[in-house]
Amino acid sequence: MSPGEPNAIYDGIGHGYASHRQPDPGIERQILEALGQSSRVLNVGAGAGSYEPDDGRTVVALEPSAVMRAQRPHGSAPCVAGVAEALPFPDGGFDATLTVFSIHHWPDQRAGLDELRRVAPRNVLLTFDPAFHDRFWLVRDYLPEMVDLPGSVPLAPDEVCDHLGGGVVEPVPVHADCVDGFFWAYWRRPEAYLDPSVRAGISGTAQLPADLVEARMQRLAADLASGAWHQRNADLLTLDQVDAGYRLVIADS
Repeated sequence: MSPGEPNAIYDGIGHGYASHRQPDPGIERQILEALGQSSRVLNVGAGAGSYEPDDGRTVVALEPSAVMRAQRPHGSAPCVAGVAEALPFPDGGFDATLTVFSIHHWPDQRAGLDELRRVAPRNVLLTFDPAFHDRFWLVRDYLPEMVDLPGSVPLAPDEVCDHLGGGVVEPVPVHADCVDGFFWAYWRRPEAYLDPSVRAGISGTAQLPADLVEARMQRLAADLASGAWHQRNADLLTLDQVDAGYRLVIADS
């Protein structure tokens, strides 16, 4: 596997990933509603199992990284090694596929989407619109290098939906108390990004050089201490949620 492939990435950065990546209740409800009555679900790029249905459906997980597979909790769905672009399952073997924050790491996103359509008539993907990246204060003021990472340029949600044959694209708001520690999760809790274990659960920060990130986080700490961060981002402090570009694609073929 090449260094850009998902198992190579997460075998390097995925240690302890499950600690800060817990399912957020609001997002989880939205995903379960999108899966509808699907009884057989394939979770592609399953990671440590966040958002994997545990409501009586038959679920199979697929994850390329051994480091991530090892973090799956006891009793979770059976998990096989594999990649989205070559799913080891028969045509129509599932009612639905689920993909959560995974597509941006696929070397060939369109090939992976074709495979999702092949194995299930309904495809549910939680992804993000890359156009929102440089609007985030963490990128704008501290880590602009994140926009150049390979995983920062997924297909836009509308492109994903169109490639899957059409469907709906739902906004997924990020609440101020979001418990899933993904990229935008701490938009109103900036001090969280000072914690190395939090940053380790975010693929973008985890992939950047550690000395660069540490230097920028020292700048963030100084801005928090001086009040400069609060001045620059005063408009955020009164909000309970933001549109950070996260989208749930629900497509039926």
